[in-house]
Amino acid sequence: MRVLVIEDDETVAGFVSKGLRQAGFAVDVSGDGEEGLHLIRGEPYDAAVVDVMLPHMTGLEIVSRFRGEGGTTPVIFLSAKRSVQDRVRGLQSGGDDYLVKPFAFSELLARLRALVRRASRSEETTRLSTGGLEMDLLKHRVQREGREIELQPREFTLLEYLMRNSGNVASKTMILEHVWDFHFDPRTNVVDVLISRLRSKVDRDFPEQLIHTIRGIGYVLKTSS
Repeated sequence: MRVLVIEDDETVAGFVSKGLRQAGFAVDVSGDGEEGLHLIRGEPYDAAVVDVMLPHMTGLEIVSRFRGEGGTTPVIFLSAKRSVQDRVRGLQSGGDDYLVKPFAFSELLARLRALVRRASRSEETTRLSTGGLEMDLLKHRVQREGREIELQPREFTLLEYLMRNSGNVASKTMILEHVWDFHFDPRTNVVDVLISRLRSKVDRDFPEQLIHTIRGIGYVLKTSS
């Protein structure tokens, strides 16, 4: 999943972005309100973490304008203001959740994942299944035909993206945008390397290959049937 963090405090932004990347998210960071609005308008984010007080434009203004334009990306506000009135203003501006600083990263992560699940409005958001391959998003577990598969966070994120788009070809650029930060060079071989690692775990020791290469285009997860 890809998340936008709009936070001008470099310490907080670094803390949040590092934690999200370690959890397998692709993260873009902006410390400016106007730039943040431009990014959330133009990029396909699964969620956004927005500080209330920002240079040039407040977080409330960003989300209010974005919602007024029809933007639906789930947003969780971060703020040092803890009064009920402040929380109400955040929700009224279009925010989906409101977390008071200081906060535990584990709570932010749990709330963020809950927002993404609610936004998708699908039972498949907690469990994905393709050709005997099962993914439990809540427990962060993967099994194939009942056998446990241990994945690193980035491998899990890539497999989740392929499973959500099962049967459809995902180009390298699409994978980079959703699994890594947008500034990665599309000519890099990180996608090929990660696909190779994922195949060694998902397809090895099984008679049917699920992850296929579409030469010159990208990759697709599908069954032969």
